[in-house]
Amino acid sequence: MTASPRATAATPVRGDWHHAPDEVAPTVLVLGGFLTSPPFYTRMRWRLLDRGAAEVVVAPVWLPDWLLAAGRGLGPIVTRSGKALLRASAIAAASETSRGAPLLVVGHSAGGVTARLLTSPESFERRRLGAAGRIGAIVSLGSPHHVEETATIGRRLGNVAAAFANRVVPGTAFAPTTGYLAVTSRFITGRARGTARERAADRVYRGILPNPGAGEIEGDGLVPCGSASLDGAECIVLEGIVHGQLGRAPWYGSAEAIEVWWPRALAVWRAALHARIG
Repeated sequence: MTASPRATAATPVRGDWHHAPDEVAPTVLVLGGFLTSPPFYTRMRWRLLDRGAAEVVVAPVWLPDWLLAAGRGLGPIVTRSGKALLRASAIAAASETSRGAPLLVVGHSAGGVTARLLTSPESFERRRLGAAGRIGAIVSLGSPHHVEETATIGRRLGNVAAAFANRVVPGTAFAPTTGYLAVTSRFITGRARGTARERAADRVYRGILPNPGAGEIEGDGLVPCGSASLDGAECIVLEGIVHGQLGRAPWYGSAEAIEVWWPRALAVWRAALHARIG
């Protein structure tokens, strides 16, 4: 059975945004990370709306969906994300502010890899989405685009999702008509002979990053900077931003982080709109 929300890069959603690409605002689709649920992104959603997003849709992928993925695969999560993309596209088409402009997709952690899977012209676990035409930009926040294949965390995410994305839609596959921005952070440096916290970070980073070498490794507390970079894409390295909502430390969806990456996300998205017109 082939499931599927589907749109091809050759048949993008069209609207009157073409007449004034610098005047429209993006409808944002947020794709959550591993073991998260939509309420995790409530404050982030309001922050993006306060900063000019026309609307923000959070994909309805819940904690039980991630837990079930270990047994049934990531296909259902991609399907739910694809349906959310279609809903966000419909909202953009009806919006006087977005005027049908392609979406700005923000993927946190594993959600950044899911965003790339949505653009694949090939079937992923019997889902063929090919939605690059509906996506004006992909912004990944601490997403593990490069994963050690033999690591425990990599058996599901790396071997299945990231490896597929890197093979079928590598790097900035649909540039310049789809923009790409990778965001990572230096929150804690992993050191094999450092403090207890640094040694723990070192073990986590080495379980994710391919060919980590023997030196220190920088990362956001979970995903190393080298894993979160995307070949060919602009990369923003934040300082002191943790991977998720951990204690009182600011994370990618906090006001401190959004103030840095959101303006660049808008610029990357708008440049893609101009590329489509051209």
